[in-house]
Amino acid sequence: MASTEKITVYNVADLRATTDDALVNYLNSLGLVQSHTLLDTRLALGFSAFLLSAACFAWDYKLGFESTKQYTLIAVILYTLLNGALTYWIMFVERGTIYVGSSKDGKTRIRLISDSKKPQQKGEAPLYKLRVDVEDTKTGKKEKIELERKFSEWFDASGRFVAAPFQTVLAQGIPLVGKLDPKRTVAAAAPPSSGQKVIREQFAETPGYTAEILDAIASGLGESSTATATGSSANQDAGKKRRK
Repeated sequence: MASTEKITVYNVADLRATTDDALVNYLNSLGLVQSHTLLDTRLALGFSAFLLSAACFAWDYKLGFESTKQYTLIAVILYTLLNGALTYWIMFVERGTIYVGSSKDGKTRIRLISDSKKPQQKGEAPLYKLRVDVEDTKTGKKEKIELERKFSEWFDASGRFVAAPFQTVLAQGIPLVGKLDPKRTVAAAAPPSSGQKVIREQFAETPGYTAEILDAIASGLGESSTATATGSSANQDAGKKRRK
């Protein structure tokens, strides 16, 4: 169902933030167990720096600068180290990560990093870029998937977010998500000639979907995905040679 909240379709930051939030909610609804370690660490470093600066202000206010200047110097050094650690954590550890989770049995771990790309030409829709790292915790085998799709595929012209087409994009592009939500992969399994018809039938009974929204969904999801995956399938494609 389309969201009742509207955002500015020309604001790429809003488009990305809304999509990121929807992605997290969707993955959690599929039964994946989200890990909050990255966020908890960032909050711990940030609050530690804040508490240190508050304590420094308090003892300077009550005892005066002269009697506490040695402690203030130590506090400034510690504050600098904490902020440096926080900056390093955000830039080199999180790196734009919006979701880290695992399957209920703990056999599969997934991490998603999002980004956005402004349109190169006037009139084009901005792009949503998603990098997915999937790891088999038992064998250590890793798979990297990259998705690049237009925001217009799940935002209507008025700025409302439409969940169904976005969820279908994820299910078609990420095997783990498709396994957890098989109904969203129906369109991918259908022949090209009947793909749009299947998509319309899939979402026809969804409350709030008008004929225009159904047409937009069918048109957007009927396009070929620019998703690329590295793994066994990629190796097989690399082994094929064109005959002259």
